[in-house]
Amino acid sequence: MTWANRCAVAVVGVGFSAVERRTTTPLGRFADDAAAAAIADAGLTPDAVDGLATYPTPPFEGAAARSGEDMVDVEHFLQAPWARGVRWYSQAGEGMVTTSVRDAVHALAAGACTTALVWRAMYVPPGTYGTHAGTAPGDAAFAAPYCCAGAIPWHALAYRRYLERSGGRREAMAALVVEQRRNANRNPHAVFADRALTEQDYAAARMVADPLCLFDCDVPVTAAIALVLTTADRARDLPRPPVYVAAAAQQTTRREHRLHYTMDDHVDAGEPLVRALCEQAGLGVRDVGSAQLYDGFAPSVLYWLEAAGFCGRGEALDFVQDGRVAVDGELPVNTGGGSLSQGRMHGMGHLAEAVVQLRGDAGERQVADRGAALVLVGSPMLRGGGVLLTADSL
Repeated sequence: MTWANRCAVAVVGVGFSAVERRTTTPLGRFADDAAAAAIADAGLTPDAVDGLATYPTPPFEGAAARSGEDMVDVEHFLQAPWARGVRWYSQAGEGMVTTSVRDAVHALAAGACTTALVWRAMYVPPGTYGTHAGTAPGDAAFAAPYCCAGAIPWHALAYRRYLERSGGRREAMAALVVEQRRNANRNPHAVFADRALTEQDYAAARMVADPLCLFDCDVPVTAAIALVLTTADRARDLPRPPVYVAAAAQQTTRREHRLHYTMDDHVDAGEPLVRALCEQAGLGVRDVGSAQLYDGFAPSVLYWLEAAGFCGRGEALDFVQDGRVAVDGELPVNTGGGSLSQGRMHGMGHLAEAVVQLRGDAGERQVADRGAALVLVGSPMLRGGGVLLTADSL
């Protein structure tokens, strides 16, 4: 059954802040810059915004969650003089940025607001992420003593199982990781825009948690990205080509193991999510011209490819070889560089890249098929969500 709000709302503006690895500039400044850029891109003034939506959760344990420093929540923008007309907001504690987009679509379609600003701001703390977590509460208390608490060992375990089952070689992942770096080299908003990566570099990278090497892990950045959404009727009167939200859904599958996420969990969780998106939009995965697939860790791209049905189970490592996922390949994937090379934005970079591609604004990395873009975030079991965007109203 198609979604009642299919193509009722469109993205009309996208904005980026500077992207830095380490900085003394407050995170709020990055968010302000991204928001201002998105609003200007939409051809609007700030006082036109009357809806706010974000996923503000800091990316590391132990953060003080200070607005404008460790994160940028709704309260940050409510302090702005132009925000006096805001009459709706959403501040999702679960899910990721696709949840914020979904909430904004519902609010706009219901008339709760007329123009919504959606953003995500990320901060790299001093030192290492582990220094911010002095204790291991909850489930982590049973895993941390064995060095198995947190995303890296969880994903390493699942990836090891994937390689064993599929018969794949870890070295084959270089094809995907290096291709994404090539895309980032053509993306001015990528942290690695000017840093190349070769297959030899990948092979020589230090191991982080076998079989995950350094280049299989996303790169933490301090940055912000923002989108402006409005109703389809209003979008037609604005200067930028509208990009329609044809579907939005969130993963709801239970996991089999309490302490970590297994390989089966990831693919099993992704399949019904993608199926829901296709049903909402009235499209199939073969209608997708490009895919922006979450890559907090490189294996997540494999799980999403299989969950979406772009290839069979255990076939994704073969699928990404020989330029098949390049900008000019059969299925362009993570055309802006993804989290591995554009920078960790918890899916906001993927969303923005999909918009840029569908508008035809991607320059050297522009894909040929601008009909529909699939955005899937999360890993997929961990906070999985997705949207289907289209260049034309369906």
